[in-house]
Amino acid sequence: MTQSVAVVLVSGGLDSMVSAARAREDGHRLLALSIDYNQRHQVELAAARRIATMLGAERHVVLPLDLRAFGGSALTADIDVPKEGVGDDIPVTYVPARNTIFLSLALGWAEAAGARDLYIGVNALDYSGYPDCRPEFIAEFEKLAEVATKAGVEGTPFSIRAPLQAMTKADIVREAARLGLDAGMSWSCYDPAPGGLHCGLCDSCRLRAKGFEEAGLPDPTDYAIKP
Repeated sequence: MTQSVAVVLVSGGLDSMVSAARAREDGHRLLALSIDYNQRHQVELAAARRIATMLGAERHVVLPLDLRAFGGSALTADIDVPKEGVGDDIPVTYVPARNTIFLSLALGWAEAAGARDLYIGVNALDYSGYPDCRPEFIAEFEKLAEVATKAGVEGTPFSIRAPLQAMTKADIVREAARLGLDAGMSWSCYDPAPGGLHCGLCDSCRLRAKGFEEAGLPDPTDYAIKP
């Protein structure tokens, strides 16, 4: 029986690494997609390349898409990355409509490649409050894919897989360990410190460190300042 193929979004972060590994565990051949959106740093794309290779992706596309042309985020404009801790409001590190844009690109590749499964590493428990990480968004995008594509209209719809959706960051850390992944290959920091270190103070660093601590597993991350 021929293995099905899945398009997996690989940002270089821990969540996307675990999500892509789950796609492999589910029996899919992998087409890995990373977006070079001219974000604040390129180190996460280097991590994405390592992860795609490690997972044995048949192809890894790093697609250039300059979202700095739009701005509106601390990751795509000259806005300071907050370092005060995770708050209740949607932070300035939110990139406008990023997951909608990324999933749309993944959907285009999936239809062209004959894939029907798309994997994205969003989760809605320990996260920074981004609206495009919620289950409602994933469900609605799946409906959109059904009516927006030739494949969907002709009766072979797409499944948007978000295997980490209901996991805490600690759950994700444990899942990485269960899958035998080297979490140290991933990159989470929004504002890298000199020497290739995670800053330790941005929301993403704080959530990452919290996940390892709560999971009771050693954190392989090199931080400039320990969260």
